[in-house]
Amino acid sequence: MAAAYQNLLVEQGTTFTTTIAIDNAYGDIYDLSGYTVSGQIRKSYYSANATATFVTSINIVTGSITLNLSSNVTSTMSAGRYVYDTVIVDTNNGYAKTRILEGTVDVSPRVTQ
Repeated sequence: MAAAYQNLLVEQGTTFTTTIAIDNAYGDIYDLSGYTVSGQIRKSYYSANATATFVTSINIVTGSITLNLSSNVTSTMSAGRYVYDTVIVDTNNGYAKTRILEGTVDVSPRVTQ
């Protein structure tokens, strides 16, 4: 499975949530039983440290994952462009890792404090 590319917009100081449905090559719901998911945001592909780490969850019924950032986390992010990716790990298959989603994150600055 090749990683999908999707750009995200995060509004500084707000809660961010997005849900991504994953399907197989036939368009059927992808069986995420036994999988874990993680994702990070970095200023560049070469940054040593993550700017933010998504709080993630998996819904095995719908074959989807949810990525969350709290308002406390987005408040600490400077406005600008970042990169991110999301990886699933198959705990049933030797912890095989698959990148499923990647792209840029644009953080828009806030006015209301």
